[in-house]
Amino acid sequence: SWSGRRFGGICFGICHGAGDARVGPFPNPAHGGQPMALTMDLPDESATLEVGAALGRALVAHPAFVTLAGDLGAGKTTLVRAALRALGYSGAVRSPTYTLIESYSFASLTVHHLDCYRLGGDDELDALGFRDLLESGASVLLEWPERVPEKARQADLRVTLTYSGHGRRLEALAKGARGEALLLAWTAEIR
Repeated sequence: SWSGRRFGGICFGICHGAGDARVGPFPNPAHGGQPMALTMDLPDESATLEVGAALGRALVAHPAFVTLAGDLGAGKTTLVRAALRALGYSGAVRSPTYTLIESYSFASLTVHHLDCYRLGGDDELDALGFRDLLESGASVLLEWPERVPEKARQADLRVTLTYSGHGRRLEALAKGARGEALLLAWTAEIR
């Protein structure tokens, strides 16, 4: 059973009262249950940065393919920037809207950050060598997954950021064992 764990006003577990997030120990889909999911309200940019940093720390032990969906300005690149900072990157992190792919190598992990906004579909992503990125054992953080729907369906973890009042709502859905392991590690890293 999950206990209510507090983090700056964010509650993990089955929350009662004013809790802002829920992580469910849902049954594994292989056993006929629903996939594991996380829903969390992020009241400001600092909360997004802290949650992004936790994602970066979790990726070290659990490299995965993660999609990041949301409207322009919803916080996708902010989340990636925080993850990369937690891994030790100190340079500028911008959305790779024009370069399409930015790769970052660390001692323990390589992260490929992709922006598919300008792509016309899955074939264009294939032409960029997407399969090689997935097979490399690196983590792939892909923005605008709706532009490449066939590839996006392969994601281990699907993250969606939406506007919620003055803040954002983060929803994450794990797929398969890799996604579940990452989601559990991510929530454990959130302090």
